[in-house]
Amino acid sequence: MRAAVPPLAARATSVAGSPVRDILALTARPEVISFAGGLPAPELFDTKGMAAAFGAVLAESPRSALQYSTSEGDPGLRAAVAARLTGRGLPTEPDDLLVTTGSQQALALLASALLEPGDTVLVEVPTYLAALQCFRFAGARIVPVPSDDAGLNPVALEELVVAERPKLLYTIPTFQNPTGRTLPADRRRAVASVAERHGLWIVEDDPYGELRFDGESVPWLAGLPEAADRTVLTGSLSKVMAPGLRLGWLRAPAELRRACVIAKQAADLHTPTVNQLAAARYLADADLEGHLERVRGAYRERRDALLAGLGEALPAGSRWNRPEGGMFVWVSLPAGHDAAELLWEAVAHNVAYVPGAPFFATDPDPATLRLSFVTHTPEEIAEGLRRLARALHRRPAE
Repeated sequence: MRAAVPPLAARATSVAGSPVRDILALTARPEVISFAGGLPAPELFDTKGMAAAFGAVLAESPRSALQYSTSEGDPGLRAAVAARLTGRGLPTEPDDLLVTTGSQQALALLASALLEPGDTVLVEVPTYLAALQCFRFAGARIVPVPSDDAGLNPVALEELVVAERPKLLYTIPTFQNPTGRTLPADRRRAVASVAERHGLWIVEDDPYGELRFDGESVPWLAGLPEAADRTVLTGSLSKVMAPGLRLGWLRAPAELRRACVIAKQAADLHTPTVNQLAAARYLADADLEGHLERVRGAYRERRDALLAGLGEALPAGSRWNRPEGGMFVWVSLPAGHDAAELLWEAVAHNVAYVPGAPFFATDPDPATLRLSFVTHTPEEIAEGLRRLARALHRRPAE
């Protein structure tokens, strides 16, 4: 008799897969206009510039490009990222940074370095779905901080910090995923002050900060003196260059950064060398600012196209916001609507979105949904909204 195979770890069976990824698989048909995935517009990638960077690296230094490299990351890439952060108002040295395989890995490394099973993590309402997965996989207890249209409430945050004694706060203060909202400067200062008084780590996730096309910039939490020694800033090249590079980074105090380096050594040794060298070469040779201006202009037009048509597409009484940048609009349907159930009707009309419920750590709101406006042209967005109107209003096909 053969013995039974040992079971999977409890965490491997207790954490659900990503509904967003499931929806992307469901809507992969080319006829579907999908507002579901946060996918940068592929026609806006600087393919010529990236090809030139990879070509130069492979022609000039193929042996090092194809070899193992350090866990901390390529010095040239860290220097380039540090220079960009410094230029944007956050003084940063190359040694302040750890290169990661996408900013998602940065969250996983931080969870490994900071969290014991049962530790409490505070998050916004709602918040980034993959961060919830990451913290749940680490065995953390996740507690939501009451939030409104401007972001998390600092007064409620302090009350929860006193009551729950959390290890860290995870926040996306600029163009948040999934809501697109931005935390105002006064609330940022209040959050930093809470962290200073109560010994709280802050993980400030900033994948969208360079995609501002309206309004004035606000300071990083990592740049506020009250929180500078207890804030980890994570970022990515996915939204400004290309997500297929899988290049992210974290900026952290020395002791925590070293712990993350060790965690990375256990995970993948290092991020692919050739991608790092090509990205560094691109940042040295290409006009990234000019590229970003084109991207921001296109995304502004696409946001405006989406906002212009939502009144006709959504049921009467729906509410939505107007983000100043990023990739997402957050919608609340009238009470009694279930966005997850309505999704099937939408897919039948060859249009898709992401229901909002999975983005809530607790007490999901079934009437919410997320719309990404960046992947399609204004003309495609208009057609997608016509399809959505037919689906949500049960209108006959025109």
